[in-house]
Amino acid sequence: MRRQTVTGVVVSAALFVIAATVPVLGSRYYTFVATDIVIFAMLATSLNLLVGLSGLVSFGHAAYFGVGAYVCGILMKAGGVPFLAAWLLGGVGGALLAGVFGYFCVRLTRVYFSMLTLAFAQIVWAVCFKWNDVTGGEQGYPDVPMPDLAFLDWLPWIGSLRSGDKFYFVVLMLATVSMLAMRRIANSSFGRILTCIRDNLERTQFIGIDVRRHQLVVFTIAGGFAGLAGGLFGIFNRGVFPDFCYWPKSAEVLIMTILGGMYSFWGPSIGAAVLIILNQYIVSRTEYWPLVLGAIMLALLFAFPRGIAGAVGAAWRSRDRFNA
Repeated sequence: MRRQTVTGVVVSAALFVIAATVPVLGSRYYTFVATDIVIFAMLATSLNLLVGLSGLVSFGHAAYFGVGAYVCGILMKAGGVPFLAAWLLGGVGGALLAGVFGYFCVRLTRVYFSMLTLAFAQIVWAVCFKWNDVTGGEQGYPDVPMPDLAFLDWLPWIGSLRSGDKFYFVVLMLATVSMLAMRRIANSSFGRILTCIRDNLERTQFIGIDVRRHQLVVFTIAGGFAGLAGGLFGIFNRGVFPDFCYWPKSAEVLIMTILGGMYSFWGPSIGAAVLIILNQYIVSRTEYWPLVLGAIMLALLFAFPRGIAGAVGAAWRSRDRFNA
């Protein structure tokens, strides 16, 4: 256990250092892609609290992502609320909505649970698409202001960077704190109970654990972190749009989670990076990018049935056994 903890710390530190060096490359494009990856890594990890940790497959996780983006964007633009407060309230908005929807969803199991999450998400998308006075309707909610990043000016090197690079560091720091909080939840006694529920629901109920209550709590927590990711994404896009809540966004994040490895904490982050980089590369090379990307995804999923992180972990364990 101690060795796993040390390995996790080393991997976390290495990923942070690698991510922090992106602006050194000097390209706005690299910073743009890296910001996208960090935000979606955070979103995919929040979904994995449900899928990998709890065994709850949600097809509507983008609803909380979109609500968090709208809450944060509206508060900053229309209410003049400071960035950090608006961002945190975006997370609260995602958590509250997830708590309400989760109350009904966790009463069902397996495919019925998944279909109900999708149905609720479609309701959220329809409201965002039609509520012109608040969300801007199908035109979206544009011109979300960039936060004041003057507090970074006193830092050596970072203070002299472009505003996009500074915002990337803000995203990286907030996402890192959020990811560490989710890792703490996954490794806590609460997380171990969720794993027991995932592996054997009936036995967990038999020993007296309130399964539905634990599922509702993790559903709410996952929605809150999705809302936080949405708040960052709305600012990054300088606007919030109904597509943030639409079902393809939920499917995209679910693919990231499965591709990277749902049974590894860092798997969804790896899946987010691989999918976004592949998408950026293939779209720029061919007009048939959906076909090419789909074929590559199928090949990767067949080659790594437990995800990329699962394959790497299995190879590492085989190496240890061989050396022993």
